[in-house]
Amino acid sequence: MRSIWRGAITFGLVNVPVKLYSATEDHDLPMHQVHNADGGRIRYQRRCEICGRVVEFQDIDKAYDAGDQTVVLTAADLKALPSERSREIDVVEFVPADQIDAIRLDRSYYLEPDSKSPRSYVLMRKVLEDTERVAIVQYTLRQKTRLGVLRVHGKVLLLQSLLWDDEVREASFPSLDADVRIQKREIDMATSLVKSFESDFQPADYTDEYQVQLKQLVDAKLEQGESLDTAATFGETGDDEGDGEVIDLMEALKRSVEANRAKAKPAEKTGRKRA
Repeated sequence: MRSIWRGAITFGLVNVPVKLYSATEDHDLPMHQVHNADGGRIRYQRRCEICGRVVEFQDIDKAYDAGDQTVVLTAADLKALPSERSREIDVVEFVPADQIDAIRLDRSYYLEPDSKSPRSYVLMRKVLEDTERVAIVQYTLRQKTRLGVLRVHGKVLLLQSLLWDDEVREASFPSLDADVRIQKREIDMATSLVKSFESDFQPADYTDEYQVQLKQLVDAKLEQGESLDTAATFGETGDDEGDGEVIDLMEALKRSVEANRAKAKPAEKTGRKRA
């Protein structure tokens, strides 16, 4: 991995030099656009609406449309902002981890010690572990002031950016105010269904089926050329539409429980873990 930022965590008089790394990556198959008539590559160009010329990235500034006026901000203007020059991850407070709503979490970054001695880094990690809290921090990255949460992830400190309060929409739907009465037998059946699915989460057990199938389709096209029956590649038939049967909630719950129990029986006999 290559670091994307260098700075320091600061809380009180303690200074922890760190390097920042993206903790996640996109596994999607890289694709681009082509003209469906001849397969020619489609590219996007940064073209000026006044002179009509294609503009190089280094010659582009940012601007804010104020209605009857446009304010142009150059790269030098943006770099001159005090927050942009800051290289600190400033600890604001320590809070219980359960107070961080998952909807606010954005990107994740690993923090590596960036000094000859990782003593202050280990101290920070130890404090978070012993207090069972996470640190709310503020920092600047890529020309934006950000809010984040600092937590322990194994042996590494993990920084997760948080959405600002006004970036999280309120869920206000009239349909949620409807007077809905759930019968006890429906609750019992649904609870039984949940119990039949109970397990421990193992991320490695899950696969992005779409990307697997997309790669399979690409490989098939490479091998057989363009004259390819996509449906046949995946063994599809014309009988997959379903019979359109409408069943009530209770019947659906019953069928789900029975189907899941049937799946569990072979796994129990062979001693294999149930999917």
